[in-house]
Amino acid sequence: MNGKIPLREKLGYGVGAIGLDLSYGLFYSYLSLYLTNALGIKPLFLLILAPVARLWDGINDPMMGSIVDASNSKMGKYRPWILRGAILNAIVLCLLFNNPGIGGNSIWLYVYVAVFYVLWGMTNTLADIPYWSMIPSFASEEKERNTISTIARTFSGFGQGVIGILTAPMVALLSGAKESKLDNMPAENLKSGFGKWAMIASALLIIFALISVASTKERNVVKYEEKFSFKKALSVIRHNDQLLTFMLFAMISNAGYYMTSGISSYYFTNVAGKFESQSTFFMFGAVGSVLGLAVIPICSKFMTNRSTYMLSLSVAAAGYIGMAVVGYGFGANMVGLGICYLIVSIGIGSMFVNQTVMLADVVDYGEYKLGQRNQSLTFSMKGFLQKMAYTIQSIIMYAAFSATHFNGLDPVVTPASKSAISAMMFIVPPVCILISLLIFSKKYKIYGDFKTEVLRKVSEMHA
Repeated sequence: MNGKIPLREKLGYGVGAIGLDLSYGLFYSYLSLYLTNALGIKPLFLLILAPVARLWDGINDPMMGSIVDASNSKMGKYRPWILRGAILNAIVLCLLFNNPGIGGNSIWLYVYVAVFYVLWGMTNTLADIPYWSMIPSFASEEKERNTISTIARTFSGFGQGVIGILTAPMVALLSGAKESKLDNMPAENLKSGFGKWAMIASALLIIFALISVASTKERNVVKYEEKFSFKKALSVIRHNDQLLTFMLFAMISNAGYYMTSGISSYYFTNVAGKFESQSTFFMFGAVGSVLGLAVIPICSKFMTNRSTYMLSLSVAAAGYIGMAVVGYGFGANMVGLGICYLIVSIGIGSMFVNQTVMLADVVDYGEYKLGQRNQSLTFSMKGFLQKMAYTIQSIIMYAAFSATHFNGLDPVVTPASKSAISAMMFIVPPVCILISLLIFSKKYKIYGDFKTEVLRKVSEMHA
């Protein structure tokens, strides 16, 4: 399992993450703004929709993971699902951001949004689970996994950076509106701009998936023919204590980060009054993410993955605390916010790579403990915990909007709504990061001599 992977194959694999994160970024960072400010969807409806969708994901994600684990085809185990999922997710993304002319007061608009909201999660799962599940099959050696994960996360960060930096100017450019600022743009133009931008992102999603599938070879794949059993899948998850621990601390830290990406569009539109500033803000974040990805290979030379992860969360927490100081004490100075967010992104970028590597270790631990390698089922929990993190963020955000009577179509925002948006921008994220750090330091145990023992036994089982 320790064969050297050619750099061109690592890069080809990583390219696939760009398209996935174009779709992912549009959904998680801008769908809320599109639904409330362009379509006039009530926050209370979204407060109900997000948890309901996650209930279905709780069934769909492990089911899909088990189906991938049992897959065998001439094209491979993972690549056919990556391609199918990317095509279907691209279609759903287009339809989600292109309302077919249903009026804002119609119940059918709410039905339409609910259906495609759920379908986006399902089709994203089809591509996301097999994509990230490939990492443990490349190599068992820690540094090689770190390299592959870093490359994939680098491309992933690039995709998110494209969405964060270019969405505001591209939506303005494609909207056909005379007013180029999104915070003053009529709802119809906002709908048009987001719809066209989603079509471009969808096309790129398919193109990058094709490149990834065509340039990647599957190797070291453990195959088995056992049919999917939801009861057995739940048993596997329930008995892998480190998977449950991982899901808890990763879900909480991810929720803090998603709060920033989700609420920032509202903060810059409705509090700062300069939506175009969000592009500058995310530009600082993109630079920080690149620097954060360099942390792993540098730190791995003299630090364990555990120490690197704790450092990553500490850096992110420090950056968030700095954002709060600037936001509340210095009139939300853009340069100050950007520098602090750069620090946050260094920690978050490193955090995401570490989480990917840790999940590969959790796969090995599950095989060590249960005697069976449930690779895709385990990696399906990555997508599920991300969706749950988004749900936590959504519940907090939509509950605050409902409590403060926020109306996205109303140009006048109440002081209560502004205060709530600022609190979600500056207070909630660092609290989540610090709670996650505490849980990780107390409960995660796959490191040191025990990790060495796990890898030794798994290698013997494969031999």
